[in-house]
Amino acid sequence: MEHAGTILRSTHPDLVVSKQRLRRAEVIELVREKRETANQTLGFASRPFVLCGLPVKRPRPGVLLHERRNGRFLLQVTGHPNYGLPWGQDRLVPLFLATLAIRQQSDTITFHSGAKMLETFGMQQGGSQYRRLIEGFQRVFGATIFFGTNTQLKSAPVFHQVRFNFMSEARMWYGRDLDQPNLPSDCQNVIVLTPEFYQEVTSHPIPTDLQAAKALSCAPAALDLFTWLSYRCFIAKSEERIPLFGDFGLVSQLGSGEYRRPRKFRECLENWLSLVKTLWPSCPARISEDGMRLIVAPATAMVSPGGDDVCA
Repeated sequence: MEHAGTILRSTHPDLVVSKQRLRRAEVIELVREKRETANQTLGFASRPFVLCGLPVKRPRPGVLLHERRNGRFLLQVTGHPNYGLPWGQDRLVPLFLATLAIRQQSDTITFHSGAKMLETFGMQQGGSQYRRLIEGFQRVFGATIFFGTNTQLKSAPVFHQVRFNFMSEARMWYGRDLDQPNLPSDCQNVIVLTPEFYQEVTSHPIPTDLQAAKALSCAPAALDLFTWLSYRCFIAKSEERIPLFGDFGLVSQLGSGEYRRPRKFRECLENWLSLVKTLWPSCPARISEDGMRLIVAPATAMVSPGGDDVCA
């Protein structure tokens, strides 16, 4: 199969296409091809950050509290005074941690090189990108997470609330050579997850397409929508209509709480959904004609090599 960039050059030689756009086209092609051949790269997301998103844009100076709601779920993230709140591409760090925790079946995660991290996140190789990633790890390491639910069972309220940090220890090595081919065994990059985060990840692992997450790494709101729709469409029993506004609306779950006007949020949602469908063309989600609800239907974004659905 020819690469997307090769096809564009041969069919439209008069068009000036940037390397970045060519890479994006090739990534989209790869994500679609892997889905069609049931050869997707399986990653795992953690439940709090599937149901509620981290800040999309850099918070204003001094802002250290982020809150999002999804029905009965509440997520509060408190940033460290020195590092601030996790935001933007930092949401890839919990995805990376959850994926390695499930793969290695341990709360102590090890990996050999900075290049491996950059490759996992779909970021360009280079010292500046690595430093940017390390800064994201620092923001995530310093953050305190509050995740709570409340349900009503036979008129008796039930509360389940957890407060945790992501990591209790992180030892990451800096160097000019990101591949670090001769890194001694006692100098591995080591991250120790807190018991609370490890318990959350292993108790509620939510499968996601890691290649698609990499493709959407520069569009964090669309990545949140993709991850959530992968989960929401999987658990749907029939067509469902989810409100966009109000206490239980998507506007309280996605983005950064800056969409004061319904029209603005709908425009953003349409753009995010368009990006999602570029990678997942059969995604059965659409905005209702009155613009007040998102309609979803049963579907699977992840398929195992045997053709079976990957359960959440």
